[in-house]
Amino acid sequence: MAEDGEFLREATWVIPSPDEIRSRTLSWLDESSAGVDETVLRKAIAIWNVGGPPEDPLDAVVETIALVDARTAAVRDDPPGQAEGALAWLDEPVVTAFHRDAVKLWLGRDLVRRRRFDEAAPLLAGLDVKSAVDPAALLFHRAACAHWLLESDTAIESLDRLLERADSIPVRYERLARLMRQDITGLEEESLAHVARRMRDVTRRLDLGRAGPATRRVQDGVVASLDRLIERIEEQNQQNQEGQGGGGGGGGSGGGAARPMDDSRIAGGRGAGEVQRRDLGDDDAWGALPPHAREAALQQIGREFPPHYRDVIERYFKRLAAGAEDR
Repeated sequence: MAEDGEFLREATWVIPSPDEIRSRTLSWLDESSAGVDETVLRKAIAIWNVGGPPEDPLDAVVETIALVDARTAAVRDDPPGQAEGALAWLDEPVVTAFHRDAVKLWLGRDLVRRRRFDEAAPLLAGLDVKSAVDPAALLFHRAACAHWLLESDTAIESLDRLLERADSIPVRYERLARLMRQDITGLEEESLAHVARRMRDVTRRLDLGRAGPATRRVQDGVVASLDRLIERIEEQNQQNQEGQGGGGGGGGSGGGAARPMDDSRIAGGRGAGEVQRRDLGDDDAWGALPPHAREAALQQIGREFPPHYRDVIERYFKRLAAGAEDR
């Protein structure tokens, strides 16, 4: 876990006070109230004048905007999917920066809660932490997207900025941020753990009905990484066997034949890691290795790594096979 001293630097952002958020929201309401029914305006103002500051300022801001803007109300009541142009209106000149950024932050947070990280990430990426209604929520959910999608640099940058105010942000953000930072920092690219995370992301996308080109690209990368990993293991085993055979004198001068490596030992050789591209089959079986290759991969990984990795990969191949049958 990162030491507290790593985050003891001058904060680059501030948490707006409830009064500041109220003032900014009511100023927007005053500028946008032309033609709005008086009853609706009183209801919007009451959100900020009854019962003290709202428990969730972002929810309160978007609720206020939704009362006087039908398109915001539609987004809040039924968040759009991936339809191209569904949120294009937010970038129209008539939509103020306060309005646009609040809706994008609210929707990005909602998408993260529903595990739609690849949709949330671009919404949150362009928002300014210094002007956000809830900058802690922006940094946390931006980091959550990057953490899941294995964008290490973006995740660490967002987490470090969030933890600049570790004593002021919600406890759940602070604790999860430290765990995410420790996790993403220790993840080695192209390791089996890294591959397993990408498998998990493919499964998430398929569970959400996202079996399009983006998911196929991730899947292709997973298969290629497994291919390279197996090749490296095979090269290491071959090099060790050749080394042991040479030391034994080829069954003559060394006093006996070479002894095979024990399965319980991890091979220590260093292979070049160069891989020939393998035929992955036609489009009707995208992402599926041939049965004999799949079993060879599982057997090899089962010998070289902890048993749970084999289970993860086996479940992954079964999930992909089921998806192919549904097409």
